[in-house]
Amino acid sequence: MGELRLVVVGDELVAGTGDPKALGWVGRVAARTTGADRLTVVTLAVPGETTTELGARWEDEVRRRLSPEADNRLVVGLGRADLGAGLSLARSRLNLANVLDVAEQWKVPAFVVGPPPGKVADADRLADLAAAFGDVASRRRVPYVDTYSPLAAHEQWLGDMAAGDGELPSQAGYGLMAWLVLHTGWHTWLGQPDDEA
Repeated sequence: MGELRLVVVGDELVAGTGDPKALGWVGRVAARTTGADRLTVVTLAVPGETTTELGARWEDEVRRRLSPEADNRLVVGLGRADLGAGLSLARSRLNLANVLDVAEQWKVPAFVVGPPPGKVADADRLADLAAAFGDVASRRRVPYVDTYSPLAAHEQWLGDMAAGDGELPSQAGYGLMAWLVLHTGWHTWLGQPDDEA
C-alpha cells in the first residue's frame, strides 16, 4: 500500500482554532483513520475565508501538494463566512460546485464537510446554506457530512459553544464533528473497512 495523501482546504474550523488540544476535527479524524502510518495530511486553512475566496486559491495550492506516487484525496471543510459576507445561496452553491468539478477533472476524489452551527441569530440561514452545500455534493455523488442538523440542538455542542466565544467549538465540539465525519462514509470513501460501524 502506498501513501494516502489528504489535502484539506477550508477555514479556521479546518485549522482547529479554539481547540486546546490543537487537533480540531481534522487531527481527530486522521488519528482514527486506518493505516495512519502511511497517511499524509496537508491542511491548507485560511481563517474567515468565504467559498469565493477558497475558489480563487485552492487549485494552485492543492496542485502543488499532490503526488503522482500517492493516492491523492481532497477534503473540503466549509465554514460560515459566506453568511457574514452576504453571499447568495446560488453563489455559495456555484463556488462549491466549481471546486468539486475541477477535482473530478483531476480524478482526485473529494469529500465535503459542511458548516456546523454557530450564532443562534444565523441558525435559519446557516441551515439553508448547509442544505445547499449538501445538495451540490449529492448531485456530484461526493460524500457530504452534514454537521449542522445533528448538532443544532445537541446539548454537548451547545454547551461547548456557550463556554467559549459562541463562534468556535472547543475540545468537545471538535470531537463531535470528528465523530460525524468518521460515521458518515469516511472509511468507505477511503476504501477501508468501516471499523467505526
